[in-house]
Amino acid sequence: MARAAVFLDRDDTLIVNVPYLGDPEGVVLLNGVREGLWRLKGAGLALVVITNQSGVGRGLISVEQVEAVNRRVMELVGEGVIERVYSCYGTPEWDPEGCRKPSPRLVWQAARELDLDLGRSFFIGDRRSDMLCARNAGVKGVLVLTGRHDPAEVERAKGEADWVARDFAEAVGWVMVRLKEAMDGRI
Repeated sequence: MARAAVFLDRDDTLIVNVPYLGDPEGVVLLNGVREGLWRLKGAGLALVVITNQSGVGRGLISVEQVEAVNRRVMELVGEGVIERVYSCYGTPEWDPEGCRKPSPRLVWQAARELDLDLGRSFFIGDRRSDMLCARNAGVKGVLVLTGRHDPAEVERAKGEADWVARDFAEAVGWVMVRLKEAMDGRI
């Protein structure tokens, strides 16, 4: 039977955003992320990271550097918590695979490969592109206000979200309530 999942943006959602981060030593988890991920995993949810990494397409970092950073994130949150990371290396101007968020392509790929039920799934991210990706994929979008973005961009993102959370812990709390409601047959 297909499982519910939480798709997760990486930068400014799970870790402090360092533009074009290629050094795993620069990975810093945001407050509450480790605990929140363990809580979601304990509820039986598949956890999948979907991340745009345009630094590769721009020639600023390598695929190997992105993968090393992703491994460090997984190490810091705990072995086996995040099931898989899907990275898109295209830029806003050049995305030959069509995988850059807000495209749902990587969410759909994960759903096929990991047997995930998108109708019962969520996407937690800090950008409008994350919320549009959620909508395009047919999952509920939870905007976390942990990014450092232009206020107009944040307002546009809020308009696309199913829920807006101050931080990761609040986002996890909202997901857990929705899960309980679904189990109780209220949604």
